[in-house]
Order: sequence, then C-alpha cells, then structure tokens
Amino acid sequence: MKKHNFSAGPSILPREVIEETAKAILDFNGSGLSVIEVSHRGKDFQAVIDEAESLFKELLQIPEGYSVLFLGGGASTQFCMIPYNFLEKKSAYLNTGVWAKKAMKEAKAFGETIEVASSADQNYSFIPKVYDVPADADYFHITTNNTIYGTEIKEDIDSAAPLIADMSSDIFSRPIDVSKYICIYGGAQKNLAPAGVTFVIVKNEALGKVSRYIPTMLDYRVHAENGSMYNTPPVLPIFSAMLTLRWVKAQGGVKEMERRAIEKADMLYGEIDRNKLFVGTAALEDRSRMNICFVMAEGYKELEADFLKFASDRGMVGLKGHRSVGGFRASCYNAMPKESVQALIDCMREFEKLH
Repeated sequence: MKKHNFSAGPSILPREVIEETAKAILDFNGSGLSVIEVSHRGKDFQAVIDEAESLFKELLQIPEGYSVLFLGGGASTQFCMIPYNFLEKKSAYLNTGVWAKKAMKEAKAFGETIEVASSADQNYSFIPKVYDVPADADYFHITTNNTIYGTEIKEDIDSAAPLIADMSSDIFSRPIDVSKYICIYGGAQKNLAPAGVTFVIVKNEALGKVSRYIPTMLDYRVHAENGSMYNTPPVLPIFSAMLTLRWVKAQGGVKEMERRAIEKADMLYGEIDRNKLFVGTAALEDRSRMNICFVMAEGYKELEADFLKFASDRGMVGLKGHRSVGGFRASCYNAMPKESVQALIDCMREFEKLH
C-alpha cells in the first residue's frame, strides 16, 4: 500500500533526496567512504557546504552582506541565540503560537521584551493584524508559520524595528524579500532536510552591536567567519539539504513551490469546507498552506477516532492533530505530491458517504 506522509516534522522529503542520501551513506562521491565518516574539512565535503550556501542565496535571492549558516541545536537554540546577538535593551514579539511563546520566554532573560499582540485567547486560531511595534526596539520577532495551529503569515511585513523571523516550516514555500529581515532562521526538518541542522540567514552589519559577552558557540560572527565550520557541523542533514535545494531548483524554484502550495491547500481546504463532517480551525484569511488543521464538525465529534483509523487503513500517515487543537493536521510541505492530497480528499469523501 502506498503511504501518504502528512507528518508535521520530521516530515516528507523528495524521494530522490532520500535515495541519494542513502547512497552517500554507503559511498560518498565514489570514495569508498560514507558521507558520515569523511572529514568535514576535506575538499569533498567543503564542496557540499559551498553548494548548499550558494543554492540558498540563489533560490531566495539573498542580497550581498548576508551570511548563510548551518548550525546544530534546532530552532529552539536560536530562541536564545537571537537575543544573545541582537537584544541590547528592548525586543518585541508577536505571539502567534507555542514556538513564538517559547522564543519570547528566552528573550525575557536578556532585556525588556514586549508582546505586541497575541491570539492566545482564541487558541492561536488567527494572526493578529493590529499592533504597534516600538520603533526603538532592537528587533521585532515573528513566527511565519505555526505548525500546531495551522496559521501562516504569507507576506513579508513592514516593521518599524529590525525584523527577525522563524521560518522553520515554510522556508522555500514562497519568495521572500530577505532585505526586509536582519535574521531568518529555522529547523530543517520540514521543507529542507532531516532533523539535525538549523539554517540561519543573518545580515552581517547587524551583528556586533550588543555590549554583552557572547559565548563563542552562540556568536553568529564566529560561525560566519568560519563558514559554519567552527566546530564539526551536522554533515548528513547538510548533504540532504543540498540535494533538496537542487530538487527545488530543478522543479522551477521557489515561485513554483508557492504555486504548488497554493494549489494543494486550495484543494484540501475546498474539501474541508464542502464536507459536512469536517470544519477548519484557523481563520480563513490566515489558513496555513503548510499545515492544514481541521476537526470533526458539530454533531460528528464521536467519529474522530473512526476517521483516523479509516484514513490510516488507506495509507494516510501522520494525520493526528496536535493535542492543543485535536482533530487532524495534514502537513503539505514542498515534497508532498498533489496526488497524496487528492488521496486524502477521496478518503474524506468516502467516509462522508458512510456517515
């Protein structure tokens, strides 16, 4: 039976990326050695990290003056690295979900931290639109896609303060005006690579402004000056990231990824809105293209476990929603084929006919 992987992360990757990664684990570049055992400072692996960086810059049209870093520790480590490197007196955060709240918690240890707006009182079901960002804030932090609640900021916003974004789960799903940000970061385990590497795009001239001592491993300048090689980087996910970026380019680039994301999301939301058994959980204008959350409609709540089993029996994997929302979550990252989304829709229609 074909499996349709709707997991939120670690999540689906292009099949060819998985196959090429598997080959390199056995034999990297015909060396007779695995990619996980060759020196990260050898010329063969240096070529990998150079190509990954080059493809990042090409696909996202990153301007001059920015560094692309490949680090360990996940996006959660960035929650403290951001204030370590950028917060001198005051920071501002938009609280749109669990991860935004966790990022804000870390910043509070470094200086005044202002929550400009929050949708917590409505279980993060929408993106706040009306708020004031202090012009004297050292930075304004946003989380562009909220995997748990299925909301997304789909355009680059204008900010009175330097803008920083956690783009863990929607990077490479739409074009970005990188020049609007001083830092963009994210864990790779959604749209880019296996878990283990974190990408950081940082504006070089924004660094070195804080007066505090920054521990060496938490200083972006150190990693930028050493080409992500200050310590041994997570070589395998970096290799997979390079392959994924090659795939994105071959498929038509970020604009094509956006077209596909819109198409898949429109298909599935259309069925959710049509089908009497289901209802979406996010505000219509803020619905995520990456993580589509829905629950059983009123009068059908008792069918939730039945539908989950029904879908699982038909090859749907990873559909169970986060406990904060319940119901179901269909994560439709770049590598998710339209055919899998259609298979889920067919499953929903079949279940509807039975009930």
